[in-house]
Amino acid sequence: MTEFVPPIRRRNYGKGHGYVDANGQKMPGVTTILSKGVPKEALINWAANATADYAVNKWDDLGSMEPAARLKRLKDARYEERDAAANRGTEIHGYGERLVKGEGVKGIPDALRGYVEAYVRFLDEFDVEPVLVETVVASYKYGWAGTFDLLADLVDPTDTDGGRVRWLLDLKSNRSGIFGETALQLAGYRYCDVYLDDKGAEQPMLEVARTGAVHVRADGYSLIPTESGERQLRQLRYCQQVMKFGEESRDLIGAPIDPPTDPDAATARVVWSDQNAGVKSA
Repeated sequence: MTEFVPPIRRRNYGKGHGYVDANGQKMPGVTTILSKGVPKEALINWAANATADYAVNKWDDLGSMEPAARLKRLKDARYEERDAAANRGTEIHGYGERLVKGEGVKGIPDALRGYVEAYVRFLDEFDVEPVLVETVVASYKYGWAGTFDLLADLVDPTDTDGGRVRWLLDLKSNRSGIFGETALQLAGYRYCDVYLDDKGAEQPMLEVARTGAVHVRADGYSLIPTESGERQLRQLRYCQQVMKFGEESRDLIGAPIDPPTDPDAATARVVWSDQNAGVKSA
């Protein structure tokens, strides 16, 4: 496994981000490992359906275009839907981060107000006490980094005395709900060695009792627990190996080997007839 040198730093670029160690060496993120290490069969159907939906709904517009432009528009159609969902999620995350810190927010777009109200209800109904928000974590042992949404103490609904439980939480706002790989994602964060404090200094990772996702929707929210223990940690490491194979697989294939160049060697050739073929050395 690659050795990384502390401290780890997050680098933002455009709409994305990455992680580097003290030598500038890239450290893979947990979500990157899941993206490259978990089969995405459902995405194939989603891409086909998104393209077909766009073609049907934009039939007249597409018909007025030149063939090359029409083809490009169809190829890009699925990305328009994906990017719109990603932008919505990014905005909701931003508002959620400010709200959990107790900040006021203004100018919320009408399309996002339901999501923000739902998140506020979650914060209120579970009496959320944030411990760490949007925090970078890293594992030198396993070789990955990431940024989790929220580590907080929540009221335990099963405790009549008002006891509290420490949760590691991921905020989700997609339409499809919570997928199983979220459990692996949280396991990756949970078992990191360190987190970066407000000054960028590394601190030992805090222990948590439970893990889960807050699924925020326009009409409400759900707090959904996940199994993110040592078994899921091991499964994430398998995904890491699949990702590594994908990155290195081309190196496993060598260059073509030429046959010997003996000028006196016989040359085989195929002699064809109407009935059959034979091989004759010349």
